[in-house]
Order: sequence, then structure tokens, then C-alpha cells
Amino acid sequence: MVRDAGLSDLPLDQVRTLLAVVDEGTFDAAALALHVTPSAVSQRVKALEQRTGRVLLMRTKPVRPTESGEVLVRMARQMARLERDAFAELGLTADGAPARVSVAVNADSLATWFLDALTQLPRESGPALELRREDEDHTAALLREGVVMAAVTSSPDAVPGCSVRPLGRMRYLPVAAPEFVVRYLRGRELREALAEAPVIAFDRRDDFQDDFVRQLGGGPAGAGGPGGASGPGGASGPGGASARRHFVPASEGFLGCVLAGLGWGLVPEAQAEPLVRAGQLEHLAAAGRPVDMPLYWQQWKLDSPALSAVAGAVLKAAAKSLRP
Repeated sequence: MVRDAGLSDLPLDQVRTLLAVVDEGTFDAAALALHVTPSAVSQRVKALEQRTGRVLLMRTKPVRPTESGEVLVRMARQMARLERDAFAELGLTADGAPARVSVAVNADSLATWFLDALTQLPRESGPALELRREDEDHTAALLREGVVMAAVTSSPDAVPGCSVRPLGRMRYLPVAAPEFVVRYLRGRELREALAEAPVIAFDRRDDFQDDFVRQLGGGPAGAGGPGGASGPGGASGPGGASARRHFVPASEGFLGCVLAGLGWGLVPEAQAEPLVRAGQLEHLAAAGRPVDMPLYWQQWKLDSPALSAVAGAVLKAAAKSLRP
């Protein structure tokens, strides 16, 4: 009968081997990284699965951890982080390399307020950062998989093993270029016009603009109008309706497409407001209809000086730039 294993029951070499297999993608590559034979890697993983009584890896190419495997992978990364921090405090690091902190952050935060946090970290003695750009609705998945130590997320629900703190609300404005407004929106009811006009989206998972149009009572955005009249770059869809959705997976490129009149979109207030004042963009809704995205900081529950320094800088920058 297999019993649940406690932390003391999990040999470190087996846990580290599991992490190596996930990071390298195959048993053979993990063997090369660990300087052991593929057979030894396989035996360690099987022993760990027997010890925990759970399947930890999906034997695909590349290898993927199961839900139980993600728990141990996350634990292995945290142990490695603690080990590096302890060695640094003891002055035992051979190469003198700075501590590295991996953070997942959404593109709009990265393009507006997040970089202010980096400038608050010590230039010489501060940690090195590894930033992973990901949509705020999906950054929590990277935390859950143990790929990053912290993340800017839209979820207030803490990932297991993580703490969560509110950062504030990031405000977005529905905007379009003046010539776009004249061509597609002027003299029409806004909810119908936005549902039919070309729209800019970040990627195929981005339903931010759709939600906004639905709140107005229309939607989805970019569905195309009767008869299939095509907008800039549009392509005919089923039934003759126009597929008027442009995917632009970068904050600066997203704004550039809106400025160029390729479509309307929800743009961060920090980017949009100066352009509205300059007459380069028009605000498409009444002042009472901005869209606020609550953001949260999630991080490993880990006593790491480097991670604490990054968290402090991020919270300070968010307090200055985001709405409470």
C-alpha cells in the first residue's frame, strides 16, 4: 500500500531530476544536463512516482508535468531559489552572479507603469530580472507551473503556495483615430457601430473589446455588418459578414494600429489620454464608461531577499501609477 509522502520522504536528487526533465523536455536531455545516464533519470522519476503514489509526468514530447507533478516542480524551483540565496548570504557563490527573479507581466503594464518599478531596484547590487510577457488572465498559470516566481495577474485567487496583494486598477479608454470615427461611427448608435466596425485585439484569447461592447448592449466586436462590407484589412467571413478583427500581440503595436485607423480598441489611459488631448485619437464613449482592470501581485511564499526587493518596488510603482 502506497502512503502519502512527506517532505522528508522525498529524496532531493529525485525532485531535482524531475525538474530537469521538465526544463529540458526529454529524459535524454535531462540526463545530459545532470551528467547521468538516461536510465538513471528514468529510475529516479519512477521512484519518485512510486513514493508519492501519483503520476508526475506526461510522457509526451516535450514532457509535461501532471497537476501533481506541477506541485513538485514548483517546490523544486523554490528549493533551488532558497539554496542560491543561502549561498549568496554565505559568500559561497563561485561566479558572483546576482540573484535572478522571474516575473510574468502583461504587455500593457510592461509598456506603461511596470518599468518604473525596475528603476527603483539597486543598479549594482539588485537582482537580475527575467520577465515573461503574458496576458494578465494567464500569468497565474506560469506561477502554478513554477515557471515564474511572481506575476502581475487579474485574479484575486491565490495560486497554491503563493500570496496575493492588490496592486490597483488599470484604466482603459475606448478610442479610435478621427478619420476612423468619421468613416465607421459618426451618426450611428455606438453599440451597433462598434459591433460592426473593425477592431484591434491583442490575440485570439483577447475578449476585452467584446466585453466592452456587450456592456453597451451590443457585441461581439468586429462581427461585421449586413452585406459583408469590408473594413481596412477585413476579409469576408461566413454568410458574407466581414471578419474585421486584427490581432496585434504587442502594446505599442496595438496602439500604432489604432492610431493608423485600422480599428478601434481599448488602450491604457496612460497611453491614450495624451493622444486624445492632442487630437490624434477620439474617446468613443461618455466619460462615465472607462474600463478598469483590477491587477494583483502574486508571488511564491518564499523568504527570498531578492524576491522581496522586487515585490516592494512593484507595489510602490503600482501605488503611484494605478488607480486605487
